This record gives sequence, C-alpha cells and structure tokens, in this order.
Amino acid sequence: MAAAIGAGEALSARIVESIADIAAPAWDALVASASPEPEDINPFLSHAFLLALQASGCAVPDTGWQTRFLVLERDGILAGALPLYGKTHSWGEFVFDWAWADAYRRHGLAYYPKWIAAVPFTPVSGPRLLAATPQDRARLMDAALDLAREAGVSSLHLLFPEEGQAREMAARGMLLRRGVQFHWQNPGYADFADYLAGLRQDKRKKVRQERRKVNEAGIRFRRLTGADIREADWHHFLACYLRTHRQFNSPPALNLDFFLRLGATMPDNLLLVIAEREGEPIAAAFNLRNRSTLFGRSWGALEYHPGLHFETCYYQAIEYCIEHRIATFEGGAQGEHKLARGFLPVTTWSAHWLAHPEFSRAVEDFLAREGAGMDGYLDELNERNPFRRAPGNPAPAADTAERGLC
Repeated sequence: MAAAIGAGEALSARIVESIADIAAPAWDALVASASPEPEDINPFLSHAFLLALQASGCAVPDTGWQTRFLVLERDGILAGALPLYGKTHSWGEFVFDWAWADAYRRHGLAYYPKWIAAVPFTPVSGPRLLAATPQDRARLMDAALDLAREAGVSSLHLLFPEEGQAREMAARGMLLRRGVQFHWQNPGYADFADYLAGLRQDKRKKVRQERRKVNEAGIRFRRLTGADIREADWHHFLACYLRTHRQFNSPPALNLDFFLRLGATMPDNLLLVIAEREGEPIAAAFNLRNRSTLFGRSWGALEYHPGLHFETCYYQAIEYCIEHRIATFEGGAQGEHKLARGFLPVTTWSAHWLAHPEFSRAVEDFLAREGAGMDGYLDELNERNPFRRAPGNPAPAADTAERGLC
C-alpha cells in the first residue's frame, strides 16, 4: 500500500512488512526526534527491540502479529513512522477490547483483523507517531486512517501513546480511553532507608517484614547488567518465566532467542535480577532501562518464599534506581498492590477509531461512562497515598530514629 501526501512536496506513505527493511540508524534517529529527550529514548521503540520481536518469531503472523509498519518518506528519506501491526486476536496488548470484539460477533460482524499501533507485549507509554513535527505527525495519522479504510479493517487502535500525542489523535477524530498504572518516583533518595522514612508507618512496617522474611530464608541477590549477563543467566530466567506462565495457564509470549538477541544488541539497557538460595538461582526479574526510567517487565520463580516476588521485582529495582539516580520505576501494568509499596497512580492513554459508525458511537458512549468511573477511581487511589510526607522532603526526627527498627 502507498499513498501520496501533501501538495507541492515529494511526500509519500507506505507499508513496510519487516523492520529489517528499514535502516536501523534512520529508525533510531526518528525515535530520538520524537522523544522528549533525544538522548533518553524509550528502549522498546528501538530498532533492536522491535527487530528482536520479529526475528525471534515472537511477533509474527503465526502468533497473530502481522507487521504493517507505516513509514512517511520525504524525497525518499524517512520522515515519520508508526509501529503498526495487523491483529487476529487481542492478546498481548494490555488495553482490553474483548467486550467490543464480542459485541461485533453477536451482531454478525468481524472485529478481526484490526490494526494496532503499539509495542507487542509491552504496556509502556511512549511516542507512537514517530515524527519530529506536529505537521508530520498529523500526516502520519491521516495516512494510517486512510490506509485502514482502504484495507477494510474494523478498527485502528493506538496503545499507550504519550498524552500529548493522544490529544493530537483526538483532534484527528479518534476516541480517547484512559487507564491507570503505578509508578515509583525517585526525588533523590539517599538510600532505601530514606525512601522508607517517607512511607506511612504501617506501609513501612510491611516492607520491612517482607524484606526480613526473604533475608531470613537465606536468599541473596545479584543485579546483572550489560556483558555481566551470561547465556546461563538467560536460560535460568527463561525457566522462571515459563514456570510462572504455566502456573497461570498463560501461553508465554517471549522465547530464549528474543532474550539472547537483546543481550547481544542492547546490553546497556538491560537489568537482570537473580535471586539465589544456597548458591543456586531460584528466581529472576527482567528489566529494561534508559537514562531516566527503569521498566519492570517479567519475572518468575522456581520456589515459593513469602515476600520473594516483592523483593525480586520491586525492592531490588528500587535500590538500583536509588544507586543509579534513575528518576522513575515503571513496575508494569495494573496492580493496586504496588500502591502500598510506594508506587503512585498515573494515567495511561489509548486512541481508537472504529470503521462502523454505529459501533463507533456505542464505544464513544461507553468510554464516556468508563471515563467518569476512572475519575472516581483515581480520586480513591490518591486518597490512599502511602506517603506520610511528600517524597524527597526531610524526614521528621522520629522517622530518622525508626529507620533501624523492624
């Protein structure tokens, strides 16, 4: 598919079915131009990450992900892009539209295939319209909508865009939907005890109890980055990852080849936390990072121990953020249990276009009702703020004295 865009300039849009056909330097430069901080790009949008998903067989037609990357070219030079996939199901998206698909089915209509602009299996917000100027972002969005109509798909969904781009999509006629995640913020803590000092007493006590149980079980941790992550570590992580998916009867989305590719192509963006008991690895958590943010992605354990999940996934990551002066830790999708451990609610966004006019109006009404409920939910979460003082403010004397207590 191809489309001419604009008058008086050599600007065109086309579909590319493999990111391997797009030069990595050109793609990464485009991601940098669309990022708030060009030197701090979202690692999930990097050419290496998206190529690893495709080359490893994780996000391919056989798994229900048909690569349909939309590129905008000016005089043959890459000027914009949209990571776009044709989908035959709604797994691996984290913005749930199963009810919409069911409504289509009950009315004898096909909801699939649909198109989504997203990073597969990754509920992390970031730019989706990869273009440096508002004008090119608008052209990219209009081209995506035109091509979706031409392809005859039921719908086009942009998942986890940044709020500014979500607003731009709304201006092009798309419907906005809000969600919530829980992120930990680092205002400049001196150490883990400094972070704990800001929590309410009951929350502080709970964290200390969880950490003590893990320590008393004789479990110790290694935090590995870059070249320190060996192939044996990836094999251990995969064993943990697969076991967790079996426990929850959930098909695993990722495979060993994917993780090995990341280890080879973007080692500086990786953090692997390994839990060991009596010198043997028993659990692991996989994280990615850039300069300002740590992203918690997947974990698993071969043994059950009280508090092991929270220590491996959260507390080790928080310590890492404090040590490396990382401002934000995104612990993954959903999870109110994070609130009690110092993660605060933030709004996430998605944008939706549905070809069928009546269904589009029905979804618009649904989103209006859902949005009103989301306002109340966020108010409730903010009332349950786990901090007794604003993060980063000096601790009262009593807090300082309590740091050594369990």
